Amino acid sequence: MKLVSKVTEIYCIADDFCKEYNSELNKTSLSLPNLSANSPKHRKRKGRMSDAEMITILILFHSNTFRNFKHFYLFYVCRELKKEFPNLLSYTRFVERMPRIAIPLLLFLKLGLMGECTGITFIDSTRIPVCENKRQSRNRVFKGYAQKGKSTMGWYYGFKLHLLCNERGELLNFALTRANVDDRNPKVFNDLTKDLFGKLYADKEYISQSLFASLFDRGVHIVTGIRTNMKNRLMDVHDKIMLRKRSIIETINDMLKNIAQIVHTRHRSISNFIVNLLAGIAAYAFYDTKPSINMEFERDAKQGVKQLTLF
Repeated sequence: MKLVSKVTEIYCIADDFCKEYNSELNKTSLSLPNLSANSPKHRKRKGRMSDAEMITILILFHSNTFRNFKHFYLFYVCRELKKEFPNLLSYTRFVERMPRIAIPLLLFLKLGLMGECTGITFIDSTRIPVCENKRQSRNRVFKGYAQKGKSTMGWYYGFKLHLLCNERGELLNFALTRANVDDRNPKVFNDLTKDLFGKLYADKEYISQSLFASLFDRGVHIVTGIRTNMKNRLMDVHDKIMLRKRSIIETINDMLKNIAQIVHTRHRSISNFIVNLLAGIAAYAFYDTKPSINMEFERDAKQGVKQLTLF
């Protein structure tokens, strides 16, 4: 992926959002009058770099093969992208300002980069370890935030990322929880699926009668496999095929970890951990190639029934 060709596209989208965000923020913000002449004055001067520029640089970092942000910033951005970013900050100052763009980046991701529900949705969760197991008792950065949990890969210390995607590989929603939170947690699950309709395909970890009933009342039909100790049941052929296509969301998890690099053990603050995670998810939205399912619907002229063809 050529980074220079993506700079203008990412910056224009981020800058349009930041302008609208600042405009709405100024409308609702309160201005306190000076009660006395000795009252301290607050500066309203704009920063040297805009929030859109910082968001663009963070997204670019998660869109390439650089493994170290300091190396990427000093030896690529400051040299190769000097014309695109003429008002660059020092690396130390840039890292200090990163927590300030957490909320704009989150809203930019939620409101501007998420896909649309098409009636076919896949859900899964993946682990986000923050340190090695043998060092969890000495970890001070995430003390009080991260927890110990277990996945199919074994025990780990950190968080859990819940994702929703459609058949086109577009992310619909996401949530970050502690590692010991169940995938079927009602509060998390209801927030993830509040705007869904149609069918939701999940693995066996999401089997729950209460969960099925609550979703069915909202017009969502969750489809899962069955465990070995459960009775066999009839299932539509289309649902069986779509369950086999769950690899699409597992591929997205792999891309977020191996390309966007949302998982590493070099975090020095919880705020920068959140910013890097959001930037990695935002970078995925700009990828040219996403996993998808090639689907075509054919209408029978006589019976008026749609037939689904998968490729």
